[in-house]
Amino acid sequence: MLDIAADGATLAAALVDVESVSGNEARIADLIENALRALPVLAVERHDNVVLARTSSGAAERVVLAGHLDTVPIAGNLPSRLESGVLHGCGTVDMKSGLAVMLRVAHLVGTGALTPRVDLTWVFYDCEEVDAARNGLGRLVRDGHEDALRGDLAILLEPTDGVIEGGCQGTMRAVITTRGVRAHSARSWLGSNAIHAAAPILNTLAAYEARTVDVDGLTFREGLNAVGITGGVAGNVVPDECSVTVNYRFAPDRSEDDAEAHLRAVFSGFDIEIVDSAPGARPGLDSPVAAAIVTATGAPARAKLGWTDVARFGVLGIPAVNFGPGDPNLAHKPEEHVLVQQVLDGERALVEFLR
Repeated sequence: MLDIAADGATLAAALVDVESVSGNEARIADLIENALRALPVLAVERHDNVVLARTSSGAAERVVLAGHLDTVPIAGNLPSRLESGVLHGCGTVDMKSGLAVMLRVAHLVGTGALTPRVDLTWVFYDCEEVDAARNGLGRLVRDGHEDALRGDLAILLEPTDGVIEGGCQGTMRAVITTRGVRAHSARSWLGSNAIHAAAPILNTLAAYEARTVDVDGLTFREGLNAVGITGGVAGNVVPDECSVTVNYRFAPDRSEDDAEAHLRAVFSGFDIEIVDSAPGARPGLDSPVAAAIVTATGAPARAKLGWTDVARFGVLGIPAVNFGPGDPNLAHKPEEHVLVQQVLDGERALVEFLR
């Protein structure tokens, strides 16, 4: 049993101790489903390893609280341990402390300790840390359950150090390929070296000046970087092919089509293949309900420099923000840890916003 009546830190530790590496979320989904079904005020659904819960009080607005169940592979950092107000362990930051906050709010609503001014939807989903095709939110939409995600604001409980982060960058990966003529390296003049031909690509990347742009009052920094390079046949062969993989992180004032056009302009004359792409999301802080969550945190909002599932809500036309305990720079690291006070503060801010 999962005791969602426990304090946030205890609940976060219990969630961390349920190993849920991507693809292995069934047990944690079972525990969360059972805990939510014990609260009669909530209507609970299960779709594979996605757990949904809803209130239906007839409020004028609905807020969606969303968080993923999975973690990256463990790195000798389970079980959790609590030392001097710091909780250590795989997933403490990304994002089981956020799940704990979501469940604490569900407990307060389900027991009548909190009467929210909005209706609420909770979405606990699987496979966020792996290929986008496996993502539980995306699967819900593809399977015809898009309406389950509808709301006036979505709050993704990803780690943000307890600060509202509006929107997110888009991301695009492209493979830029140069081709030559294979030859014996002892007679290299008979060939054309494809790796040498990639030098202008690397020079372009080294000289590239990324944009810093204001979008709806938040500052987004872009980035264009080589993230991989392959080429070569053998130690005595002039290679006839070389590929440079680049990752473009673009501000949400650009669409995916805009981003692709920019890449093709930057690398004009080269063979470019787009191999992965996801749109950004605008901050969505211009509605009163979104402004209220910023006020509740007591700190100004900032741009999300990265990609998160707020973009999936953005595609559906739902304003979405990131807000959760934990330093995102610690995510996925063996030394991953979260300050207990941040978990408690996250719950307090969310309750204040909802009350």
